[in-house]
Parts: sequence; structure tokens; C-alpha cells
Amino acid sequence: MNTKSKDKIELIEKFETIFENCGKRAAHYDANNLFFQEDFDELKDAGYLLIAVPEEFGGYGMLLDEVEQITRKLAYHAAPTALALNMHVYWTGLVADLWRAGDTSIQWLLEEAGKGKVFAAGHGESGNDSPGTYSTCKAEKVEGGYKFTGHKMFGSLTPVWDYLGFHGQDNSDPENPLVVHAFMPRDAKNYEIKKSWDDVLGMRATRSDDTILNGVFVPDAMIVRKLPTGFKGMDGFVLGIFCWALMGFANVYYGLAQRVLNMVLEKLPQKKSISFDRPSMAYNGVIQHDVGEMVMEIEGIGPHLDTVAREWSEGKDYGPAWGVKIVAAKCRSVEGSWKVVDKAMDIMGGYGLLHKAGFERMFRDARLGKIHPANAYISREFLAKAMLGIDPDLQPR
Repeated sequence: MNTKSKDKIELIEKFETIFENCGKRAAHYDANNLFFQEDFDELKDAGYLLIAVPEEFGGYGMLLDEVEQITRKLAYHAAPTALALNMHVYWTGLVADLWRAGDTSIQWLLEEAGKGKVFAAGHGESGNDSPGTYSTCKAEKVEGGYKFTGHKMFGSLTPVWDYLGFHGQDNSDPENPLVVHAFMPRDAKNYEIKKSWDDVLGMRATRSDDTILNGVFVPDAMIVRKLPTGFKGMDGFVLGIFCWALMGFANVYYGLAQRVLNMVLEKLPQKKSISFDRPSMAYNGVIQHDVGEMVMEIEGIGPHLDTVAREWSEGKDYGPAWGVKIVAAKCRSVEGSWKVVDKAMDIMGGYGLLHKAGFERMFRDARLGKIHPANAYISREFLAKAMLGIDPDLQPR
């Protein structure tokens, strides 16, 4: 066994104990609307934020397939923690992919990540169901860079990020609008963080508060892409965002669903009814049917995600079809995971409503998966248009 493989194995073994610690704190964070600070500190110290950073920059050099295995393991114990950290990991992962392919234009990000800097994402916007390809945030070209004005939502990692990666739209040429991708350091001026994440439905520990950009200046050195709006602007950078982000989301909710299934298998033999003359409700044929349905969903999700991640890591050339594979995998995972969690609530009955049981928290967290980009509506629209040969940017939609 080479040193690199040994280091990874030791790292993953160290993570296992930390993941269990994260699981023990998850209910507390949820109940009190707290950021997962203890989880973050422990995982950062252990090297979690470096898993996708190339070894040349002080990381572990894991590719997408390796990273997603770790993501789902953390999500099994603490899905909000895994979801928020995915926002950092996907930046480092996609930029590492570009760097290995010879694009060193964003190498500075890997250097900063190797020094311990934390990256977050500012793509969420009200009124924009296609983040990354359009933006409601205004990007204005000025001397030496751009000024950005807009309202960013769902900013996971708000308490700890050092750089916020986001985008805005330059409409100065109405015939050729551009999406401008940029990174804003924490010490930038003219922005504010609006506390907006208290008592949300689920994933509370992510502290996905809003960021208000009030003419924030970003120098040209931190402008990483200027691309046409819509899917015609889908270069390797934007495709990398979609792949690493959506595959991360998919594995988070898959890991959560695995946990819920195991909770059902543990608790069901203890569930009894006075009207049912058997040792437990595990002998009820209808409930057995639902457990079987849950198992089939779980068994179908994992191999799908594994195949997409492996082929991406191997550099398989699907060309534009990569978009179809990524979106389908994410949609399939979150919808299947939701079915598992929803059936678990049916099986657990009134017990599942109790906070101490843990099911209602998982239920709330799982529901957010279907809302995460790409949502169910645009996923199906995109998949159908791609397979029918229709321009996904064709208007009206």
C-alpha cells in the first residue's frame, strides 16, 4: 500500500468517529437554530475541508467518486453539516478538476483552500429557478472590476466563510447579456448579512442566511468567468458547478435516507398493537410491503450515483449529455430519498411525530432536497428538451 492510500484510509477512519460526534449534536443544533460550529471545528481540524484539494496544495486529492462516499457517510449522521460543507467542497473539487485539465486560471482558490480558507456559494436568488445560468443580481462593469448589487439567498456556511463565490448579470448589452462569476472576500465592503434562517422547515444548522450586495466591488483578479446567459454559457466551469453541487446534494439526501431506513428497521420490531396478535408490527404484511418499497428505493439510488461519480472522475466524455446525467441523478436521488422518509413516517405513526424520536427532524430535512436546484420542474423540462433536441433556452418556457 502506498503512502497516499494509507493516508486516505487513516483519514477516513478518523472521520468515522467525528461523524458519530456530529450525529450526537444534530438535534441540538436543529432545536436551537444553531450553526454546527463544533462539527465545523472538529472536521476542519481533521482535514475534511481538504479532501478535494490536490496534494500539491496541501490536500488529499480525492476525486468526485471518493468525495461523494465521504459526503454520504457524514450525511448519514448529520445531513445539515454535510450539506453546508458540500458548498466548500464543491468549489475545491471543480477547480481541482479544471486545474488537473490544465486550466490554472483559478489556481489561487486551491492555494487559499490549502491554507485553510473557507469558500461558500451565493447562487440562490428569489425569482431565479436556473441559478448559475441567469442572475437577478446586477453586475456593473467599472474600472478595475465589477460592482454587484442584489439579494443572495440560502448562503450556507454564512458564519465561517472567507470567500463567497457568486454570480451577477451584466445587461449593458441587451442583445448579449453576460453572467459574471466572481469571488468576494469576507473583508469586502458594501454588503450585509441578513439573519433569515431561524425556524425554517429543515436543514437549520446550515445557517443559510441571506447576503445583501450593495454595490460590492470585486476586482478583475477575482472575476473568474464572463459567459453568455442561459445554457449556451455552459462551459467547463459552470458544468463543474452543476456536477459537484448537484452530486453533493444527491449524496447528502441519500445518506439521510439510509439513516432513516435503518432507524425504521431498528424501531419497528418494538412497535406493537393491541389489535395485532403477533410479536410486533414487523409481521404486518402491509408494513412489510412498505419496508420493501423503501429498500428498493435505497438499492436503486446508490448504484446510480456511484456510476455517475465514477465516470466523471474517470473523465468519460459524454459531452453535452453530462448535463442530462447529472440532473437526472440528483432528481432521482432526492425524490427517492423523500419517498423513503415519507414512508418511514407512515410506518412509525404517532411515535414519528415526537421530537425525541428523531424522525420528524429527518422528515423536515429530507423535504428540502426536492427544492434544491435543480428542482423537479426545471429538471424535467431540461431533461425532456435535451432528449427531444429542443434548445433549453428557447422562449417562452
